[in-house]
Order: sequence, then C-alpha cells, then structure tokens
Amino acid sequence: MRLKLRHLEVFNALFEAGSVSRAAERLNVSQPAVSVALKNLEEDLGFTLFHRDRGYFAPTNEAVQLQEEVEQGIAALERVEKRAQTIRTGDTGTVGIATNGAMSYNFLPRIIADFQRDYPGTRVEMRVHSSRRVASWVGSHQIDIGLIDTPVPAAGLSARLFQMECVCIMRKTDPLAALDVVTPDSLRNRPVIAVTGDHMVDRQLGEVMSRAQVPLNHVASSYFYAIARNLVAAGDYVSLVDPVNGKADIADGVIWRPFEPRILHGLAIITSTGQPLGIAASRLKDRISEGILKHSMADASNDPSQTGASERRKQGEVHDDTPP
Repeated sequence: MRLKLRHLEVFNALFEAGSVSRAAERLNVSQPAVSVALKNLEEDLGFTLFHRDRGYFAPTNEAVQLQEEVEQGIAALERVEKRAQTIRTGDTGTVGIATNGAMSYNFLPRIIADFQRDYPGTRVEMRVHSSRRVASWVGSHQIDIGLIDTPVPAAGLSARLFQMECVCIMRKTDPLAALDVVTPDSLRNRPVIAVTGDHMVDRQLGEVMSRAQVPLNHVASSYFYAIARNLVAAGDYVSLVDPVNGKADIADGVIWRPFEPRILHGLAIITSTGQPLGIAASRLKDRISEGILKHSMADASNDPSQTGASERRKQGEVHDDTPP
C-alpha cells in the first residue's frame, strides 16, 4: 500500500473543516474531487475514517488515531520541499575556499560578506596556505575553490587565469607620490619590500632593475602583499604589489602609482576536474571571477590543457611562488 499525498491532504482538511465543502474550499479543489479522494483513501486503509451525518463529517476513532501521524507526514514533506528549494537556489550548505594569501585580506572577505548577504544559509570556510597546498586541497576535494599564483602547480585541475598589473605603493608624504609613473630609476637608493625574494613579482622587478642598471635594495620580505602594505605604511619603504591590495581604500596613508615597465601578477581560480561544483560553490566562484576581472588586464585563459601544464613541468617552469 502506497498512500498519496493528495489523499492525506484531503483527510487532514476534512478532519479540521468538518465538511466536504469547506475542505474543498481550503484545498482549492471541487467537492467531488474531495469525495473521490476520501473514498480511495478509505479503500487503501481498509477502514472508515468519517461518520457522515447531514453533510457533516465526524472523525471515527480510527481517524483520530491516524490524524497526528498524517499531520506530521504532511509537515515533513513540506520541509523536504523547502529544503529542496534552498538547495536549488544555492542558499544552503558549505563552500570551502582556499587562497595563498594575496586575496585573503582585501578581496575575499568583502566577496564572502556580499555573497552571504544574498545567501545567508550558505556557510563559507576560508583557508590560507601556499599555492601548492591549496592546489593539493582542491585536487583531493577537500576544498571547492582555490585562488593561487600561476603557473598552476598540479594536474587534474581546471583553471581560469588572470593577469594583474602591479602598482608601486608608498606613503602619501613620499617624494614618489609627486610622480605620475614610477620607473626603475625612481627606486634608486630606495628600500624596497619584497614578497618573498623569489616570488614572480620579485623576479620581474629584479630583471627590469638590472636592465635599467639600477641596484635593487630589497631590505625585507613580507610573504603577503597586505603585509608589505602595512610595512610601507609604517616606514620609509616602497613595494610592488598586486592592484587589489595596492589600490585598496583602507585609510592607512598609503597611495599607489603605476609602474613602468609593467610587472604582472598571475592569478588562477582552480577547481577539481573530477568533481563538478555544487550550486552554491558555482555562484561563489562566479562572484570571485567578477571581482577579479575588475582588477585584471584580461582573462588569460579558460581551462588550459593539462598537456600544456605537463610540458611546462618538463621545461622546469612549474613552481610554487609562495613558501610552504
């Protein structure tokens, strides 16, 4: 015996309303439809549910014993429908995201806060670690979305690549603030904050300074762009950082200027090729992509081939740009 939801709804409406006409009105169906549904339910159950008396339906003892279970069953199905609705709209569950640090201070917190205002039922877990560790987490399905420096250091990942033009940051009172554009010669004899000393941005800066025959005076490394900015705010330093952290309006007395020749920060949004994102994770990924595009030069590539990544490994170009 398999009971139908409509039959249970008819039973519940009759139990509460006491007449076919009121039950039909409550369910927005015809009176004959109520009568047929009740007849079928009684046949399925094998006992009478109501005493009929001049249009009034009085529940039998059997109906009284059944009513609480019916009411709870209908309520349970309504909860299932509501839960399915929240899943369909993406307003439920947990999304895991990890970054190597560049986007963890002045970017992701705002993206996540805006996302949760729209989807308050979705929990977001954010982790910060090296690019290699983040790629490992995404590849092993421990995290849904990763933000890492390029090149992508692992196979089995789908990556969307972005290029950002770095800016030179300094205090408002710094003499460099008077310039429209900072050049290698502008940094002559200036203390510069590095990222790690061997980060992609550090290497590019080293190369352009060498070509300009200007000594590079790296006096400290910061690991995170946001920490480099804090050091600049606290002392007589300058630094080359990504535009997200460099242009952030956080009232710390730090300003930015373009740097030429340009120095690029490569960023990738990675997901696992073996596990499609859920609705909530897909929507958060879209928010992140939209936010990054506002700061990037162009979308470098979509889903670069793993063959190309393998070839770069053979040539020794795939490396991790952040400390473990």
